[in-house]
Amino acid sequence: MTGGAGFLGSHLVDALLERKDDVTVIDNLSNGRMENLHQASSRWGFKFVKMDLKDPVGLAEMLDGVNTIFHFAANPEVRVGSTDPEIHFQENLLATFKLLEAARTSGGAKTIVFASTSTVYGEAAQLPTPEDYGPMLPISTYGASKLGCESLISAYAYTHGLRALILRLGNCVGERSNHGVIPDFVKKLKTTPNELEILGDGAQTKSYVHVSDFVEGAFMALEAFLRSENRVDIYNLSSPDQVSVKRIGQVVTEELGLRNVKMKFTGGVDGGRGWVGDVKMMHLSVQKLQSLGWRPRLNSEGAIRLATKEALMNNK
Repeated sequence: MTGGAGFLGSHLVDALLERKDDVTVIDNLSNGRMENLHQASSRWGFKFVKMDLKDPVGLAEMLDGVNTIFHFAANPEVRVGSTDPEIHFQENLLATFKLLEAARTSGGAKTIVFASTSTVYGEAAQLPTPEDYGPMLPISTYGASKLGCESLISAYAYTHGLRALILRLGNCVGERSNHGVIPDFVKKLKTTPNELEILGDGAQTKSYVHVSDFVEGAFMALEAFLRSENRVDIYNLSSPDQVSVKRIGQVVTEELGLRNVKMKFTGGVDGGRGWVGDVKMMHLSVQKLQSLGWRPRLNSEGAIRLATKEALMNNK
């Protein structure tokens, strides 16, 4: 598991250990945190290796005998791409290439599960957006780097005998997340309880999924993939609806018990986006995953509300 000390990766680590799988986490701790692995570290079958995938000394030997690689290591900050695009090239594309090379030359690890993103679709003309939508025209270097990773993974699968499951994720929220709209809003409201600054015009509307629903969906997709003969397969994974940034602000203020909070919209860039590269309208079709029997317990607003409660509990 690469990036296993991060938000999503650590939840998958816990779930894999609960299933009695042996798990080796590889993380350079640039975004991940060891406290995310507190539960896992005392479990039988767990191992942690601090390693930078850009310089993966001995990684091929480590992959000998491994059945499945969960590749979740990445720089997740979309906004950084407008000021320092090389970060996404190095941390996402180059790191993925190095991992694939190690998998190619190892004696195992022939299945890879990759955490991709809805941003690969860019400004999709079709909403909800299905997995076979095209052309793929990302509007951020983050989305471009993830689409590049998908392409590399597909090429290695067809050229070097790997199998690949690609999960295109909506906005995932929940316990252990220190990135994104909820931590941002909670921090701002604790500093200025009577006013909430919201980047953009507040009309940005996207799909969100709680991490618990993500984990169940990821395993269901993997089980279906392993039963198939597909070399590469792709699933969108998110709640089947949307919620606006303005509504998220209202939910967070409600959970904080605040009243009469003034929402201050910055106006944003390029038609009300929060930042350069921000996809203003994102709504994923999850019919393919639902056809396997997956049903998220929470819709987008429900995921936001529960994740806010979890963030407040952990910040006490």
